Amino acid sequence: MPTPTRPRRTQEERTAATRRALLDATIDCLVEHGYHGTTTTRVVERAGVSRGAQVHHFPTKNALVLAAVEHLARKRAAQFVEQDLDRLRASADPIGDAMDLVWEVHQGKLFEASMELWTAARTDPELRAHVADLERLVTTGILDMAREFLGARADEPDFQGDLFVVLETVRGLRLLQFIRPTTPERTRERWLRSKARLRLITGSRGPA
Repeated sequence: MPTPTRPRRTQEERTAATRRALLDATIDCLVEHGYHGTTTTRVVERAGVSRGAQVHHFPTKNALVLAAVEHLARKRAAQFVEQDLDRLRASADPIGDAMDLVWEVHQGKLFEASMELWTAARTDPELRAHVADLERLVTTGILDMAREFLGARADEPDFQGDLFVVLETVRGLRLLQFIRPTTPERTRERWLRSKARLRLITGSRGPA
């Protein structure tokens, strides 16, 4: 019996695959080598595409990095959309579990790549404006998740103020891991200590 042949990809599919490979490789390079160590040569090698393909899609490193910022922001926003919201709705401690979810999503290479871009953006006005715009996309993803299990409460000013405090705390703790790295157990202790204080701010006592 003849082996079925796979349909040939269209030009649009090949183009999308090449762009995605370049953007994913850029994120990996940001994590491994930092912003200044992320060169187009390293990205091309990691993506497994030609230098000509990179130049065709992203003529400069700046164009590549700006596109990677958006790619990264959309992937991070999608992390919240993909969560098991039924579990949060049924939780005996939905606020506490939602805090844990925010903490968990801020782990791993997607957020580490973001922090590299934040640092670089301090002295690069174009990058800073782009990063700031797309961070709003991430925050929108978090609010959309909150609306799914909290309804209209998620749009109350007090709730959104509390959410920003949670985000700022989580991001500060993640930055601390870079200058004071420690064991996963100690990192978890730091989070639980901060989470207990955040409960006081949000008025959440946890499960009875």
